[in-house]
Amino acid sequence: MNQIIDRTIQFVKETLSDAEAGHDWFHIDRVYKNAIAINKIEQADDLVVALAALLHDIADAKFNNGDEEIGPRVAGEFLSTLDIAPQITEHVQQIIRNLSYKSSLGLITFQSKELDVVQDADRLDAIGAIGIARAFTYGGYKNRILYDPEIKPQLNMTKEEYKNSTSPTINHFYEKLLLLKDLMKTDEGRKIAKQRHDFMLTYLDQFYLEV
Repeated sequence: MNQIIDRTIQFVKETLSDAEAGHDWFHIDRVYKNAIAINKIEQADDLVVALAALLHDIADAKFNNGDEEIGPRVAGEFLSTLDIAPQITEHVQQIIRNLSYKSSLGLITFQSKELDVVQDADRLDAIGAIGIARAFTYGGYKNRILYDPEIKPQLNMTKEEYKNSTSPTINHFYEKLLLLKDLMKTDEGRKIAKQRHDFMLTYLDQFYLEV
């Protein structure tokens, strides 16, 4: 297993060497470490969790013209070079397809304990201090304004509305980030999310005070 993980880490580092800063190797590494820590309690399949965490953003749709199959496809092509069972590859691809927040806004057709672990780990990296930094990094990458009191958050968006949203970065807190705490699937994920959620509320209080 160690050799498989080492080869996967090398592949991810090389593939994401020029990635947007909020979705780079360091994001992957944090998600991977969170997933491993959560799985010590959850006891899902270690290899599936590790591979899915490492490969979950190998080709993110939002950086690839909205192609939601490019991630599973690139991951599958890489995994075919490893000595692993086909069902492991298929499971990892299904996790990648169903991991993102926008996937939860559509029809949910796949579920597994491994998905729960990796999804919680990924969502933890979207909240708290790191989550705030990543939100503004992506907002800057897309040249979005920080805040406009005339533009209200869009609540209860459909998957398509969410994908096409160009709202100010502060609105993203209400449209996604503050909702993640209650979407956690594991006990450990919920515990960590509570502290990070509270930090975001404190940040928003300070933001509006300064505004």
